[in-house]
Formats: sequence, structure tokens, C-alpha cells
Amino acid sequence: MRQDPTAKEDAWLARAKRLLALAETGQHFTKDPFDRERYDEIAVMARKMLADLGHVPLSRIHGLITEHVAGYATPSIDIRGAVIRDGQILLVRERSDGRWAMPGGFADIGSSVAENIEREVWEEAGLRVRTDRLFALRHKAKHPYPPSSKDFYKIFLLCSQTDGSDPEAGLETDDVGFFAPDALPELSLNRVIEADINEAFRAHAESTRPTIFD
Repeated sequence: MRQDPTAKEDAWLARAKRLLALAETGQHFTKDPFDRERYDEIAVMARKMLADLGHVPLSRIHGLITEHVAGYATPSIDIRGAVIRDGQILLVRERSDGRWAMPGGFADIGSSVAENIEREVWEEAGLRVRTDRLFALRHKAKHPYPPSSKDFYKIFLLCSQTDGSDPEAGLETDDVGFFAPDALPELSLNRVIEADINEAFRAHAESTRPTIFD
């Protein structure tokens, strides 16, 4: 079968953008001068790839990326997945604070919302899931989460397990389990609050329940 050149270009474009995002994240967080040199080199390489893919001068790509990074600030995106089984919800215990949350984390560039959460549930809880629907989209600052210097949109998705396996902790978690709504462990409140879990149970019970957005 003849390969679609447009589809191939789109895939490489997504990879180049992701590569640049990883390089810029490394540039921001690294304290090691040798690692910074490597991230700088990767960022230059990714910009050259974007320029080649777009058939434009490198200076134009560099200008666009610089404006995007240093320009108009937008909220960060946190994605959480609700997996409910036998009247209980899947929670993972975070290594960073020893408290519990729905699996999830920051959205990765280059992946859809569904791809992000399905990967997070697999990495943090060892379960294969399918994303069913969005049940809540919250502006973190307008709800009783702990105050944060960053602005967040929190996306909550109802998911269904697609295999019969039992959950297992991942690299960022040290325990995992299913919990009834009246027997929740201590929650990692920067990640989820009890209202999020209650809404997940309501969404699971009512398939036509409207999505919350506020």
C-alpha cells in the first residue's frame, strides 16, 4: 500500500515538537552544566528538524518557538483518570508525599487527552484502560485545593479497565488499590479532593450526567 506522505510528515512533526518540549523542560530544571549543554544541543537539533519539516528558514522557527515559550502564559493542564470497579475507585499512593490520588499528571505534548491518561494509569497503576468520557473540567483556583503559584486546568476522565489484571504500583507510586467512597485514604489534595472522587462515582452511576466545567 502506498504510504501517505502527509501522515508521515505529521508524525515527524509531532516527534520534533515533543523533542523540543523535552529539551526545554531539561533546560529549565537541570542544575548540571554538562546536562544543560546536551539539552541545548537537543533543542537546536529539534528546531532544525522543525525548520526542515516546514521548509522554512531556521531563524523563523527559532523566533516562533521563542515567542511561544516566553509569551502569553496559559494554565498548566493536569489530567486524572477515574477507574471504578465493584463500587470502588482506583487510587495510587504518590511517592512524593505519601498520599493518595487518582492516577494522572501533567499532560505531555504530542499526546491526546485519552492517550495521556491511558498511559498514566498504566505507568502508575499497571492497568490497561480505555477512556470513556470527560466528566469534569475544573479551574483549580476556583475550588478548595491548596493554593498554588501556578494556574491549572484539571481534566477528569472516566475510564474502563480493558484487562483482568490487578493493579500494581509504578515508578512514581508505592502503593495502589480500590477504595469505597466512605473509606478513602488520606488524599494528595494538590492532585484530587474528595469532591472529585464523589463526582466520579456520580458520573459512573449516571451515563447521561452532564460534564461539569467551572
